[in-house]
Amino acid sequence: MATQRALTNPFRRKILPCLRCHSMSRRASTFNGMTELSEDVDPSSSMQIAGPSEEHVKSFDPVARSRRRGKQLPSSRYRYRPPKYYRGPLHPHQPPPPSHPSSRLFTPGPFSLPRLEQTYHSTLAPDLLTLMYTHHPPGTLPGPSPPRLRSWDGSSPYHKNRPLRAPRGTPVLPLLQRPITFRNIPRLEKIHVHSFLKEAGGTDGSAYLHVAGMVIQAITNVRAKVFEAKKSIVGFNLRKGKPCAVGVELKGEDMYCFLSKVVDVVMPRIKDYKGVSGGSGDGSGNLAFGFAPDTVGSFPEVEVNYDA
Repeated sequence: MATQRALTNPFRRKILPCLRCHSMSRRASTFNGMTELSEDVDPSSSMQIAGPSEEHVKSFDPVARSRRRGKQLPSSRYRYRPPKYYRGPLHPHQPPPPSHPSSRLFTPGPFSLPRLEQTYHSTLAPDLLTLMYTHHPPGTLPGPSPPRLRSWDGSSPYHKNRPLRAPRGTPVLPLLQRPITFRNIPRLEKIHVHSFLKEAGGTDGSAYLHVAGMVIQAITNVRAKVFEAKKSIVGFNLRKGKPCAVGVELKGEDMYCFLSKVVDVVMPRIKDYKGVSGGSGDGSGNLAFGFAPDTVGSFPEVEVNYDA
């Protein structure tokens, strides 16, 4: 160690005075003013070269130069065109998101919000967040969640080694739910309008399907799709794979317009209507209800075709 220090110390003694002298000279050069160049600056640098003359500046006109060009450049040279095919996440050319105007999947709009959607954003969403929000102070973790399956009380010897029981009131295990925050407030995602026709199994089944499809298209503004039977039913004269129903799936503006029409126009016209049963859904956010054939005539698009 002694020999190593003896070898390194003289080197340090030689370097330190040079660094001090270099810093002192730099301070002196900055103190003299900006007119005198520092020793670190090369005298033949660009700082001493004069700028372009006024005649050269006035003669620079890129627009006039482009007009004098004999053949104009194609417009696609200055325009970004997304790739036609997606070649994976590792490809250097990635398509823009669908919300970007240059995307091939871009859809302009919405230009106006339906009244029901405005009511959701202004009234329902804040109320739902207030009712379902659970606050956890910063730095604290939420407590352990309760068990989803029930255990046996052990009152009988037959309870030993039995599997856990299902939740009380239903044999189906409910879906896991994320804690409600401002990012995942419950909202309406889609509506499926479906109509099953037991007459579709007869000889004139195609006529019933055409009429039901036109009615659904008129009240939903979406073209209906035909569904086939998954199994044979002797009572309805249906065979497996034979068309038996029509339906549509609504999203976005069509969904809100259809729901507002049902709530504001159709339901008030039903005599002694008690409303939609709360137990008609599956408890995981899905709700199902139906109308009688005579109630469908209350839709304005269908009622206009009736004789007075």
